[in-house]
This record gives sequence, structure tokens and C-alpha cells, in this order.
Amino acid sequence: MSAAAVVSASPTCLPRATVASFPVVLDVSKTPSPENVVDHAVLGAEHELFFSDPASPGSFFFLPHGTRIYNRLVQTMRDQYRKRGLQEVLTPNLFNMQLFETSGHADKYRERMFLLEIENQEFALKPMNCPGHCLMFKHRVHTYKELPLRFAEFGVLHRNEASDALIGLTRVRRFQQDGAHIFCRESQIKDEVIAFLELVRDVYGVFGLTFDLNLSTRPENYIGDEKTWEQAESALTEALNEFGKQWEKDEGEGAFYGPKIDISVSDAFNRKFQCATLQLDFQLPVRFGLSYSAEDESKTETPVMIHQAVLGSVERMFAILLEHYQGKWPFWLSPRQAIIFPVSEKSRSYSLKVRDQIHDAGYYVDIVETD
Repeated sequence: MSAAAVVSASPTCLPRATVASFPVVLDVSKTPSPENVVDHAVLGAEHELFFSDPASPGSFFFLPHGTRIYNRLVQTMRDQYRKRGLQEVLTPNLFNMQLFETSGHADKYRERMFLLEIENQEFALKPMNCPGHCLMFKHRVHTYKELPLRFAEFGVLHRNEASDALIGLTRVRRFQQDGAHIFCRESQIKDEVIAFLELVRDVYGVFGLTFDLNLSTRPENYIGDEKTWEQAESALTEALNEFGKQWEKDEGEGAFYGPKIDISVSDAFNRKFQCATLQLDFQLPVRFGLSYSAEDESKTETPVMIHQAVLGSVERMFAILLEHYQGKWPFWLSPRQAIIFPVSEKSRSYSLKVRDQIHDAGYYVDIVETD
């Protein structure tokens, strides 16, 4: 829903405002044809939300109205993370390649990384947040009482996608991710996974999106031992069964360091997109030598690491929602929640006062100047 106000001056010189609201209700009982979908790139141009430029292929410029939506999506997740006990952190964008050699990404992911040479050393722009969060955990000694320790970061990531693979906002080289990493004990895995699935259900429900669950198991290029993998897959299976929603298994589609739960969303046109993910990782904590003090203070134990994201790439979710709503954003996401039309120069000063009042109340409001 959005609103428009026409401001004029009455014959007695007292200002008058006429307000009209335009509710938009998404009727999920009527499924439009996918052939009628207007592409997000077209909608983005028409609504002046974002654009691309050859000066930075695979990256996008978000205009004021597009930035309003983008920031609201991030703030939505920021509020949810805070509510659910995740702590927001910040890590660098540029790392020495030795970090990714430790994590294993140098061997498995090198061709998709942007590499730089600085003072005869090789560096890379981070393609994911997890190695940095491992360093953050290792920064000081932790005890079992602190677990689960939950880090969240809306970090800027860069991945060197091939030029012919770039597709609007859905496949880019520069993006933000609502990534989180949870360091916990094995006994805490099930509760953390169920909490994540409940978060996905709540957030996607607000957007009017439905979702499907898939358990992706050990791939051919896995690291670690089979016993650990079986243990991880068993923990995810138990959590999925307790969550109670039907799920399917994708054999061999897990990440190289652990099994994962992939979540595909369905929009108003019944099209599926892969967005949220949860990955269980017994490998990175070992590779980084992470540990915490156990109940027996003379012993240390290795935490389990859970990788998770709800929106996934904010850019990708932006594109999905733009096509899902076809540009008719719900009021809380709308970049233009109110529009003021002063009908004459005499009413302009009062229009500015009305605009300021709406703005100060926390809403997005624009004035349309007419000749």
C-alpha cells in the first residue's frame, strides 16, 4: 500500500490536504502465468531502483529508492538476528591467501576468487565470511558456557563469475550476504538447526514466499573422514524430521567441508529459486585449530561450526522479490510510502511541512513538483 496527498489552499487561505491510499493485496489464490512476469532488470529501470555500468561489470549501482528497499531487507534480518541472539560483527574484505589455504578454499575455490599481489605476497578479496569468523573465534579463549556463540555479518563479498554467467542481480560479482556462523557443541546442533528453520519460515512468511527443504550430502571432492560426515548428516536429518516439514535428499550435492540444507523458495508465479542455506561443518574448526574449555578445565574440545544465511545474496533476494511483487511492494518495503502533490505554488510551503512530519514519523515520502 502507498498513499498520495494533494495539498492545496482553500479560499480562506487555510491549507487543505486530500489523501488517497492505494492498498495492494497479493492474491495467492490466483497464480499468474510465468510468461507474464516482467523481468527485474526492466522493473528496476522503470522504477529507478538500480543500474549497471561497463565500468564495473557484475556489480550494481543502487539509486535512492533501490537503496531504501535494500537497506530495509538488511534491517529486517538485522532485527531478526538480534532478537534471536546473534551478535553482529565486521571483518576485513582483503585477506592474505594463506588464510584460504588454511580453510581449503585456495584449493577448491581459487578460480572464483579475485587475487591481488601486494608487496610480493598474494592476497584475495573474500568470497565468503567463514574464514574471518574462524579467526574471530580463535582470537581469545572460550569456555563451554559461552556456546553457542553466534556471529552475524552483512559482509561485502566478491566472486569472479564468468562474464557469460552474469544475470542481472541474480548472478553478480559483488554482493552482500546475511551470513551467520554459529560455534556450538555437538549436543546443541539440533536446537540450532531447528531455530534456523523457524527463522526461515517466519521471514519467508512475511514476504509471502513458500519454501522447500533439501538435504545435500557428501560430494566427491569432500574433505575429512566418512565417519564425521555420517555424523553430520545424521544430525541434520534428525533436526529436519523434528521440524516437521517434508524434505528431500540430494545425494552428493553438499559443500566440500560438510552437508547442508538447501532451501528453495517459490514466488507468486510458482517459480523456484535457491536462497537460504545451512551448512554443518566439522572440518573448518579442525583446520583452524579452534577449541574451547570443557567442563573438565584440564580438557579442551573442538566446536562444530554452522554456516547459515536466510536471504542469501541480498541482491538475489531483491530481484526475486521485485519480480514476486512485480514492483507493487508491500507498504513496509515500499521505497515511496507517501507522495505529496502540491497543486500550486501557494501550497508548496505547507506541502514541505507535511512532508517533514511524515518523514519524521519514519516513513519514506516524496514531493512531486508540478508545473
